[in-house]
Amino acid sequence: MESICGADCDNCGYGKNCNCKGCKNTKGCPFGKQCFVAKYILTGGKENYEIFKKQLVAEINELNVPGMPKINDLNPLNGSFVNISYPLPNGKEVKFLDDNDIYLGNQVECEFNDGDHIRCFGILANMNFIMVSEYGPNGDNPELIIYKKR
Repeated sequence: MESICGADCDNCGYGKNCNCKGCKNTKGCPFGKQCFVAKYILTGGKENYEIFKKQLVAEINELNVPGMPKINDLNPLNGSFVNISYPLPNGKEVKFLDDNDIYLGNQVECEFNDGDHIRCFGILANMNFIMVSEYGPNGDNPELIIYKKR
């Protein structure tokens, strides 16, 4: 399988299990919906996409989330990998993402970890929002830190 953005489709367990035909073969719709990354590259070129990513990384770093180290890059991620449930004050849990969308994201370890208490930050974004969450090993005890419209 080939991607438009350079993602490593051959090592994507989700795609293999769902008979994904790859981004290039589906003209940017590997999971039935138009991938915003592929659309960006197909309409504006790879160079403009890289400029967009750098701008997005700068916006995320400017949030100055306590304990979150600066990030250097964002990677295309399928929603099914990153769409975790967040607890609400009323006791219900909710997912904010679409399993079939592609997001740009990264995971970094919290700078305040002490060895016994390990937390990570999950950063996700697309053209419309930036989301930062904090969670433990395997996504345990997630907490939504920032959801910001762009």
